[in-house]
Amino acid sequence: MRWTRKDLLDLQSLSAEEIVTILDTAREFKAVGQRVIKKVPALRGKTVVNLFVEPSTRTRISFELAAQRLSADVINFTAEASSLKKGETLKDTARNLEALNTDFIVIRHSAAGAPHFLSRVLEAHVVNAGDGAHEHPTQGLLDVFTMREKKGRIAGLNVTILGDILYSRVARSNIWALQKLGARVTLCGPPTLVPQTFEPMGCRVTSHLAEAIADADVVNLLRIQHERQRKTMFPSLGEYTSLFGINRERLACMKPDVLIMHPGPINRGVEVDSDVADGSHSVILEQVTNGLAVRMAVLFLINGGKPFAAASPPAEPDLVAQ
Repeated sequence: MRWTRKDLLDLQSLSAEEIVTILDTAREFKAVGQRVIKKVPALRGKTVVNLFVEPSTRTRISFELAAQRLSADVINFTAEASSLKKGETLKDTARNLEALNTDFIVIRHSAAGAPHFLSRVLEAHVVNAGDGAHEHPTQGLLDVFTMREKKGRIAGLNVTILGDILYSRVARSNIWALQKLGARVTLCGPPTLVPQTFEPMGCRVTSHLAEAIADADVVNLLRIQHERQRKTMFPSLGEYTSLFGINRERLACMKPDVLIMHPGPINRGVEVDSDVADGSHSVILEQVTNGLAVRMAVLFLINGGKPFAAASPPAEPDLVAQ
């Protein structure tokens, strides 16, 4: 299929075919990263602004490196050192950036819907790098990419998402992508953080850890979102760890080939012990590597690049946007 979307705002609105198109394209960009010369000229002459109004390290660096690998010029925008601190609106900030002939704005914001708002007032391409507790589409895509790469498929997999579901944009993006591609999704955590309101999305909801992990092909652990939640959501981190933390004993109750995933940053000793996070079942660092390929694919496609088919192209494909 030919990509027709100007922006990437969420995964809820994407079709299964569109998601697979991004995954197939990302696979070829991952191969680019294994070459001696890792750059391609797909975005030569284009400017990408990372407009991160909410703090980030790994996502911002990943987008920055993805744009550089595509030969774009990159500007990192820090809210703390900007006119936003003087009362300038997000709209005015973004339109001023666009007036400097910016081609892409990658935005992270604490307010849900901020990328959607900018997409309506800007001609530039807008990419959602996380908006409040709404969605984090590129994280959802890289998670699904990793599962597909390690398991060979998504359809029919049992995927358990464990932890702070209520406040997690990562969980929502994962749910949408996994459901569209045919996986069975189980959500597990304290009842205050995994309400039954997720069941209409097609998920199994449980607060019983043993039940959630017994048949899981993938367990995706989520960080406790202290910055978004009230302190009354669960009594203590110690209690959370005793009931829902993944350690060696609980890993032994899972399938022998289970994948352990985490979007980062990891709270070691809280949602997962170090020997599990660093063990043979963990694909956490592979997720980081795959995130770079996924973000290259997203920037490439919304710029008008020709998607790759499911069959692999020649060893040195033409990665210049059409």
